[in-house]
Amino acid sequence: MKQYVLKTNSLTKSYNGAYALRDLSIALEPGKIYGLIGQNGAGKSTLMRMVAGLAFPTAGSIELFGQSGEKDLQAERKRLGCMIEYPSITPNLSAKDNLTLHRILRGIPSETIENELLTLVGLSDTGKKKAKNFSLGMKQRLGIAIALLGDPELLILDEPINGLDPLGVVEIRNLLIKLCEERHMTILISSHNLPELYQVATDYLIIHQGKLMQSITLAELEESCKHHFLINCDQPEKLVSVLEVQLDTINYKVMPDKTVKLYDYLGEQEFVAKTLYENGIAVSNFSIQGDTLEDYFISVIGGGLNG
Repeated sequence: MKQYVLKTNSLTKSYNGAYALRDLSIALEPGKIYGLIGQNGAGKSTLMRMVAGLAFPTAGSIELFGQSGEKDLQAERKRLGCMIEYPSITPNLSAKDNLTLHRILRGIPSETIENELLTLVGLSDTGKKKAKNFSLGMKQRLGIAIALLGDPELLILDEPINGLDPLGVVEIRNLLIKLCEERHMTILISSHNLPELYQVATDYLIIHQGKLMQSITLAELEESCKHHFLINCDQPEKLVSVLEVQLDTINYKVMPDKTVKLYDYLGEQEFVAKTLYENGIAVSNFSIQGDTLEDYFISVIGGGLNG
């Protein structure tokens, strides 16, 4: 039986009759990085807040590490680390003092964890500088360090690369991949930076207006976005034969609607068209297809992504 770090069952949240989440059912497996994608107001932060116990469902249920029920959920939430909406930092304290405060509040005895985490997120040289004087990117890093106190098994990060410079983005990306691979940590991360998310996430959850539109793995996403010739004809069996015999390729896929995706010869459109014509294949569609990641996500939610 599959083990899940987090499961939601028909999770619903409404405010004065308006739905922030509606019948949302997701399942997160251990040791994966899930990219949570949606427009502003799609319900991303609402979902994260309910998992963290900062808000409560109107209907539906949440399971953490196989446990449900409010008392059990509260116990299992000790295995979470969260940075939702804004880093929970105290402006007049230094980075180290912020970590000390949160470590004591959470009852974590080890003091050495503070310097380890500051080094991990690249804040070890900030000294006595107060957090209120940090750049936005430094505040984001401190928020991640606070979320990592207690070595969580599920890390929830809401827009963690917001405000980071390009180098900072790469450092956080490498940090998240390292945490996932070396500590087998499950990470749920929301971001509007889709190209960056693509370099981190192993799975994607696309939500729109509070509903789950699609759950897709990286491999499935790459397959959907891969460029190809899309060929329609009234003799798909003969078309396949021509591809294999005349064009010497098996790098194609016959779709359920009998259209054929050809992944070879992308730079040789005229040659392929001529070969099909000479072998008696009358095509009704012969076009190059394939989405960018942004195109794909927009096609799923049926509109534009807000910054």
